Amino acid sequence: MEEEYRALLSDAVALRFRSDVPVGINLSGGLDSSTLLGVVQEVRGEDDDVQAFTFTTGDPRYDETPWVRAMLERTRHPFVECRLEARDVPDLAASVAEFEDEPFGGIPTLAYARLFERARASGVTVLLDGQGMDEQWAGYDYYRGDAASPVVQGSRDLPVRADCLRPDARAILRSFAPPAPFPDRLRNLQYRDARFAKIPRALRFNDRASMRSSIELREPFLDHRLFELAFRQPPERKIAEGTGKWLLRKIVAPLLPAGVVEAPKRPVQTPQREWLRGELRPWAGAVIESALAGVAGEWLDPAAVRRAWSDYLRGESDNSFFVWQWIGIGLLSLGRESGATFRKAVSA
Repeated sequence: MEEEYRALLSDAVALRFRSDVPVGINLSGGLDSSTLLGVVQEVRGEDDDVQAFTFTTGDPRYDETPWVRAMLERTRHPFVECRLEARDVPDLAASVAEFEDEPFGGIPTLAYARLFERARASGVTVLLDGQGMDEQWAGYDYYRGDAASPVVQGSRDLPVRADCLRPDARAILRSFAPPAPFPDRLRNLQYRDARFAKIPRALRFNDRASMRSSIELREPFLDHRLFELAFRQPPERKIAEGTGKWLLRKIVAPLLPAGVVEAPKRPVQTPQREWLRGELRPWAGAVIESALAGVAGEWLDPAAVRRAWSDYLRGESDNSFFVWQWIGIGLLSLGRESGATFRKAVSA
């Protein structure tokens, strides 16, 4: 099985390099994108100079570059750093919201949008991405039962605030119960994420953000042959010794530095929580108020939202998922005016 998977991995990456225009890769310090780079080097040869694009935020608590540089020490691929800073968020968020045409995933989506801008400016119009390994090989912590949240990786807090809905809105809500066609909990969770939750959501956001810069985004790890082979493996090959993606780590170990192979799963690294509580606080508050003043005020309870926002600002949540949902609604209400709203709020 291991040899079969390795062969399919190489073939899936090689197929995605068929192009008449320059191809680059998205690279973070995590196992998945590092695996992508390792396979690219194996497929393309040691002299390959495909550009590797990495987004950064300048915050050392969320700095992926040590792992990125450790990986690039073994290759000749040019490293292109794509910086996103808090002051860039208001205008970029307004632009991305216009292309997404729906509330989107948050500052990680903006970081990708900045990366796509930089790739286009560098003459690269096709990018390979590392999406899909967590769903194949059970990489998320909640697959191990280590987290309360079934949505936000690394969080033990609820990702949404149903109590902020008006009673009449809550009354018409229906919980989504995805099909559970498999006899074990793990594969049903993986199926939910691949078919209904994680993968569709991430692909929708990233596809629209990439097309905003006329970038074609390709996902070699979502090759159906890879996904099917990994999905049907028994749980002990996916999770062992408290570690997710156990067999994948073994399979790709020859391609990667030891520190990358052993690194734990990390969520997409941006200081969204800190920025919303800090430098972006006036902007975020103004955009949330715009949401409440618009159509969202018909089904959100303004007093409850403001209380939850105040609690969040005091540090009473370990994730900002629910806050960004309100911001996303406000961005759609404001359109491109949201950047001007931020500047007005700051100067007030």
